[in-house]
Amino acid sequence: MSGPRVRFCDDLGPRGFGWIVEEALARASHALADDGRVWLVDPVDWPPALERALELGEPAGVLQLLDRHGRDCAALAERLDVPLLVAPAEIPGSPFRSLPVVRRRVWREVALWWPQARTLVVADALGTNAFATGGADPPGVHLLLRLTPPRRLGELGAEHLLVGHGEGLHGPGTADAIRRALATSRRG
Repeated sequence: MSGPRVRFCDDLGPRGFGWIVEEALARASHALADDGRVWLVDPVDWPPALERALELGEPAGVLQLLDRHGRDCAALAERLDVPLLVAPAEIPGSPFRSLPVVRRRVWREVALWWPQARTLVVADALGTNAFATGGADPPGVHLLLRLTPPRRLGELGAEHLLVGHGEGLHGPGTADAIRRALATSRRG
């Protein structure tokens, strides 16, 4: 019996791409490239994605944005001989800023902000799959964060939102969609 289908998504041209496991959780992973270097974000090991990522540049690191999003992060970091950074406070040598989202004993999550690409990457706090949105327009705020949503994510003016669960959002309406989700999360 074969496993779930995996496909590409979130094409950012030379700056990267995503791939998504077609299942209820809609686990999404991303490869982000800058200046000949590539970072894998919350990756699921899928050979076509890894081959494509290596075409973008030299592996620089594996970023696990949520402490419990193990996925294939450790195995890929070891195979590629690059650092594994789990919910990192900073990402040295990268174009990304690490933004704290949740800092609890059982939930540590950071988001990535890539100012030059106006790209926000979020593991769990925001999502576009059915669990996150509850049938509303994406993105949605994680159920456990709806009373205290991470409002600072709405202040960035993102043109691209890449999420750990679901396909990303792209284009001029992305920042408004993020702000709307955060502002209405309590009603959701």
